[in-house]
Amino acid sequence: MKINVAQQLKENIGSVRQYDIDETDEDGFPIRGKVQLLRTNRSILVTGSLETIARGECSRCLEQFEYPLKIDIEEEYFITRDPVTGLPLPPPTEAGAFLINENHMLDLGEAVRQYKIMALPMKPVCSEDCAGLCPHCGRNLNYATCDCPPAPPDARWAPLQALRIKNKRQERKKGVN
Repeated sequence: MKINVAQQLKENIGSVRQYDIDETDEDGFPIRGKVQLLRTNRSILVTGSLETIARGECSRCLEQFEYPLKIDIEEEYFITRDPVTGLPLPPPTEAGAFLINENHMLDLGEAVRQYKIMALPMKPVCSEDCAGLCPHCGRNLNYATCDCPPAPPDARWAPLQALRIKNKRQERKKGVN
């Protein structure tokens, strides 16, 4: 996802260019969308919206699945060489800043990779109604049920359960009187 910005760097501040992106990422998934490049006094500001596919593992059933991702990117790429004189410019003070290389090529690859990672859900699920795995035998409950006995109630909840039963009895007594 490299874009030659040599001509835009020679233009006035505020010049805008639009680019359609239709590439493939390192996993072989398509990345499609549009980006806009805005010339600033010290950089090119890239904004855009991209769509791709991610492969993940369901947090409930541990099956591999693919799901769509939408990436909204906004990143600044700093100029390393003066476009008119070709002289090197001082590096940006921001740590981890994206740079336009000496040949005036702007590479979106690393920024898109980082934005893709940030767009991944923390607990991906293959479907909202995924039944997950049996906590005792490990069977995938999406394919078959298991014969494991139900788990005994947690003893730590016993005082609340007793209070609930007591409240139900009191409600029944009030309803009878």
